[in-house]
Amino acid sequence: MAAISPQHTFDGDLLSQPMAVTQGNMLSCVEPDYRAFIAPNSLRRMTRVLKMGLAASLKCLQDAAVAVPGAIVTGTGKGSLQDTERFIKEIRDFEERALNPTPFIQSTYNAVNGLIALQQKCTQYNNTFVHRGFSFEHALLDSMLLLSEGKPDVLAGAFDEITTEHFFIKGRIGHWKKETISSDTLYEHVSPGTISGEGAAFFLLTQEATAQSYAQLSGLQMLYKPSPEKLQHALGQFLTQHGVQPEDIDLVLSGANADSNHQHYYDVLNSYALGTQLPFKHLCGDYETAAAFALWLGASFLKQQQVPLQWFPMLKEQPRSLRNILIYNHFFGEQHSFMLLQKVDQTVSIKG
Repeated sequence: MAAISPQHTFDGDLLSQPMAVTQGNMLSCVEPDYRAFIAPNSLRRMTRVLKMGLAASLKCLQDAAVAVPGAIVTGTGKGSLQDTERFIKEIRDFEERALNPTPFIQSTYNAVNGLIALQQKCTQYNNTFVHRGFSFEHALLDSMLLLSEGKPDVLAGAFDEITTEHFFIKGRIGHWKKETISSDTLYEHVSPGTISGEGAAFFLLTQEATAQSYAQLSGLQMLYKPSPEKLQHALGQFLTQHGVQPEDIDLVLSGANADSNHQHYYDVLNSYALGTQLPFKHLCGDYETAAAFALWLGASFLKQQQVPLQWFPMLKEQPRSLRNILIYNHFFGEQHSFMLLQKVDQTVSIKG
């Protein structure tokens, strides 16, 4: 697997990387040197999200020693915002005449998938889901169905970016905090709104676990606009369905984002005797496919059997064991999802 995020997640050992702190409410990715993955002549024509998505996917395939995946499935909330904004501006500036087609072509949601397929000469199943806060989860679900139908492996991932104009527009409808904060103090500012983010994360999914596998993806569930009572009931059912008791959960990766408008959903977790709860959005910000970053984090923890304490100041010592990790996230109170990650054992795995 591979991830590009506002943290140093692309290169080096996770446990040795310092936490990158952003002063302000708009987190931007720490971008790598793309020249190791993308030809210089192509780089000049690509916007940020295309470079991030393509580089993360190629790094994932490289780490898994797979050249051509059995399928490519991704999720994105907005696709390439830079290209979309550029195309719209040119429509206005050139009065709909003599438009450059490149920004329009690259603004389509499946542009990253197409680039991956062209680069790796993959002519297999190729699909992109654009379902707001369910985009990545639907990509995962589709990937699991493909594996059950006999695909040897599936490259699954997610990508989203934030731009200055998009940040301004979403700020007008109350998505972001009015006060300017630094990302490491996010949870000290429980008030309306949160901080924005972006990122790209890719995983190679296989039906059978191997020595290279990071984790086992044992469960996935989505709920649309549930009440706190329904959410609490669904969580209990989810754990029971997968043969896990609340006390078996060693760690909870929570999408809590210090937004007082939706904090009550995360309080549901306190009704169960779950393990240590760690919020993750001070690391990546909030965006439609932030759950992909959480999945990358959880799988890294299970593989290394450690948590980078420098990234989580609220955690004073390492968890005693890491066997079962629950990921709970929602996107502004509408799309809610649970994911159950387990130490590699059997069935569907994340191979990297």
